[in-house]
Amino acid sequence: MIKRNLLVMGLAVLLSACGFQLRGTGTTELAIKELDLSARNAYGETVTQLRQVLESSGVKVYSGAPYKLFLADEQESQRILSYAGAGRTGEYQMSTVLSYDIRGQGNLQLLSDKLEVQKVFIHDGNNLVGSDQEANDARKEMRRELIQRMMLRLQQLTPTQLEQLQQTADARAKAEADALEAAQKAEAQTPRQSPVELPQQ
Repeated sequence: MIKRNLLVMGLAVLLSACGFQLRGTGTTELAIKELDLSARNAYGETVTQLRQVLESSGVKVYSGAPYKLFLADEQESQRILSYAGAGRTGEYQMSTVLSYDIRGQGNLQLLSDKLEVQKVFIHDGNNLVGSDQEANDARKEMRRELIQRMMLRLQQLTPTQLEQLQQTADARAKAEADALEAAQKAEAQTPRQSPVELPQQ
């Protein structure tokens, strides 16, 4: 058992010495070097902080970049997990769901997904100020975690994957356009029925 652990540790040291790193650990370097970032809540904390993290990771964030990350919706909810004595609320669970799209050329949607984070905090009915502060701290921590997870998602995207997604989106858009054009042509070629004339009595 000890020999096996030593072997694993030795391999880990050897690999790290060679510059090998597991994806999602240590570095936040992205294959995407340019990104357009926007959000439904354009001045919200999440999009502001994400922009700062992207820029500090070497990504040029500007309008008109080849790919666009759009934070479509951010929903926060909370529910009671347990009650303390005298009917006072004890534990709350807070959840935040962030829906996002990545769009490419022609503003075509390449992928759509969502991230969810949860946090439990204690609500003390005898200390409302402290409880509010704890809830605010939980929100901040959840936002940091959301941004960290978003960065991990973006790290996993390579230029090759994005090109393939763009080709699929282009093909889908062309097929839809062709189908619409065919339907319009068929409608134009269909003779319109003239009103039925009743024989005069």
